[in-house]
Amino acid sequence: MDFVFLLQQVVNGLVQGGYYLLVALGLSLIFSVGGVVNLAHGAFFAIGAYIAVEVTKYLGFGPGVIISPIAVALLGILFERFILRLFYNRDPILGLLVTFGLAMVVEQMIRMVWGAAPVPYGMPRSLHGAVFVGNFMFSRYRLLLLTIVLVILAGLWFLLQKTMFGRVVRAGIQRPDMVAALGIRLQPYMRSVVMLGVGLAALAGALFAPITTVEPSMGSSVVTVAFVVVIIGGLGSFWGVVLAAFLVGVVRGVTVYFMPAGAEASMYVLMFVVLILRPRGLLGETIEKFEA
Repeated sequence: MDFVFLLQQVVNGLVQGGYYLLVALGLSLIFSVGGVVNLAHGAFFAIGAYIAVEVTKYLGFGPGVIISPIAVALLGILFERFILRLFYNRDPILGLLVTFGLAMVVEQMIRMVWGAAPVPYGMPRSLHGAVFVGNFMFSRYRLLLLTIVLVILAGLWFLLQKTMFGRVVRAGIQRPDMVAALGIRLQPYMRSVVMLGVGLAALAGALFAPITTVEPSMGSSVVTVAFVVVIIGGLGSFWGVVLAAFLVGVVRGVTVYFMPAGAEASMYVLMFVVLILRPRGLLGETIEKFEA
């Protein structure tokens, strides 16, 4: 067994897990607070990647990574106001169907604007190369991505655990009836949650576009993995999603080492095993639907 290569695959799996985490956290937050299964979440990931590509052409890579999630977060205001808000107190299947339709519309619009072929997008030359630690070699850009994800994770934890906004959101997830009894409307908070969620998805698209393929259907594939991560972690659980994202990434990375053909299937096997043992997921909580 080549231990060096295996360790590199574990690190790559952690990076991949960070990629899943940025998408899955937003998806989990929107569902936990609003009760809407947002199948259009991957579309915002794709839009974020394409906006980053365009901005990078004129302003450079850094501004592209910053402007893309901000622009998509602003789109999230319209998304929440004119689409999601209609389905907070209705049958969840209706929201699921509408957001699925929106995802298909966005994918076709991307094809109309940018074409069906993949769009070339590379990282800056300054981020090329590898970092050597003894006999271990790690991609400089992947290590940077992992660092950025950990910083964002710490920021989100602080926002949700140490601020008034976070306390209301967590209370809205666990006891929406108590929040309503206190006279606090969750509607304004939901708008912020949607902006945060789709902004994180766009940030994932912008950051990971150089090591993935920027093409119209990229959102459809990533949203499937994000749902798997949320299911494994457990609905309503911040740390459950974090644990599941990195676990899925590492399992896929290690599977590539032992059985490359089974890498894609490994996360579904993991989901099956977790649901058999813990139907609510690793750290799942009971979710109640709030009244708008």
